[in-house]
Amino acid sequence: MAAGSDAELWDRLRAGDQDALGELFDRYADDVYAFAFRRTASWTTAEDVVQATFLSTWRRFQRNPPGPMTGPSARGWLLVVAGNECRVLFRTTRRFRTMLERLPDPSPGPDHAAEVARKLDDEQRMSAIRRALAKLPRHERETLELVVWSGLTTAETADALGVPIGTVKARLHRTRRRFPDLLSRIALSEELS
Repeated sequence: MAAGSDAELWDRLRAGDQDALGELFDRYADDVYAFAFRRTASWTTAEDVVQATFLSTWRRFQRNPPGPMTGPSARGWLLVVAGNECRVLFRTTRRFRTMLERLPDPSPGPDHAAEVARKLDDEQRMSAIRRALAKLPRHERETLELVVWSGLTTAETADALGVPIGTVKARLHRTRRRFPDLLSRIALSEELS
């Protein structure tokens, strides 16, 4: 096992080493952030997902550590955790919006910077892409997100999702056949991250 490898960090985490989590964070926080933005179409929510992903990872390793790492990288495992955190945040946000609907609308503030406008445009484009992705079954959508957006190989994706490589390839093939324009829309999203 190479020094500083993901497998070594994984084993250190299993032994309760907090520094190992920090090293995994340094290594994969940007990947989780980009994945979360694509899932949520919100930069702010993506930041929350990054925090929740690594906090959840620490808690998991403290309470009930997973077994030895089976793949070459912890990246896929972290992205699956991030996907779960996105679902939790969606449910929380839905409840929060329901509560806010009962309150009077606040007065809008001024546009403080071009950066805010750019982020809003990014979020609108990503929302359109998310609506297109919502037409896919969850297992195909997750596969597409891991392979196309996050750049995992089919082997890494299969390992992260716990399915055979052939299943990953079949899911990607079905997605490309049913939604040929979807991949070009996703390619546009690459410019957003």
